[in-house]
Amino acid sequence: MTVSADDFKKAMQLWASGVAVVTTQSEKFGLQGMTVTSFASVSIEPPQILVCINENADTGEGIAESGCFIVNVLVSEQQHISNQFAGGMSQTQRFAENSWQTGVTGAPVLTDALMALECKVANKVKAGTHWIIIGEVQACHCRQGEPLLYYRSEYRQLAAH
Repeated sequence: MTVSADDFKKAMQLWASGVAVVTTQSEKFGLQGMTVTSFASVSIEPPQILVCINENADTGEGIAESGCFIVNVLVSEQQHISNQFAGGMSQTQRFAENSWQTGVTGAPVLTDALMALECKVANKVKAGTHWIIIGEVQACHCRQGEPLLYYRSEYRQLAAH
């Protein structure tokens, strides 16, 4: 017997995570991006990360076509960017309202993100309603700041030292 979807959601709300925007750019779909909280490191050698994307998310189609993506980890002041990329706004509007530049992979780097990892797709595994996309890191961009956190369905910030 498996746990119910509601019970699983309640349990997962107790896991604090960083907030990131996954971006890509492809010939067919253009600029695309979406907010994610399912992101983790996989390997140091070679440098790899994973991100989980719902099978119905249009950004997944762009990643499949382009073969690359960027994980942009947001700073604590970027709740509005998380909300914009979470939905309710067209892909064109999302990028028009935020500062970005083309990275070495051809995907868009959000220039004010705390950290960005540019990746080429190394593997893609179907798991339930999501794709687990493993990316080999091609470039890193690191900046100063505190991360935007998500816990119990709310944005959070690190406590002052």
